[in-house]
Amino acid sequence: MPFSPALTYAFEIRAHLTESLHIGHGEGEVTEFTPIVGGTVEGPLLSGKVLAGGGDWSSTRGEVCQLDARYLIQADDGAVIDIVNRGYYHPAPDSPDQHDGDLQVTHAGHYYRTSPVFRTDAPAHRWLAETVFVGLARPVGEGEDAVVIRMYALQ
Repeated sequence: MPFSPALTYAFEIRAHLTESLHIGHGEGEVTEFTPIVGGTVEGPLLSGKVLAGGGDWSSTRGEVCQLDARYLIQADDGAVIDIVNRGYYHPAPDSPDQHDGDLQVTHAGHYYRTSPVFRTDAPAHRWLAETVFVGLARPVGEGEDAVVIRMYALQ
């Protein structure tokens, strides 16, 4: 029987954002920085908060936005965890809504995926730095300037 990798839901990050800052543009490209000013981390394998001071550098070429975010998470036990989260956002007309149980984790018509890498020397959270993750991202509704990334550990 062929092997198929499995994903296990680990936690969800809700990163609060402020207005993007224009950095520059070149031939067909726009570069921006979006400050991350806080947020939450909740899930079965990790809970805590997103610390203010990080941000997301994005480069948009045509309809494809390449993301490169770096920020800090503080776990409920006080451990600080560094995250570098790279990914892509672009229209994908054939992409359906996707659900994890009753929760909608992606929106139809959009490809919004990340590949986070974590660093920490906290013994209780070392597993983060030794695991490959996939993030399914989605914007939140009207009135809240945030992005939500549902993190899955590759088994």
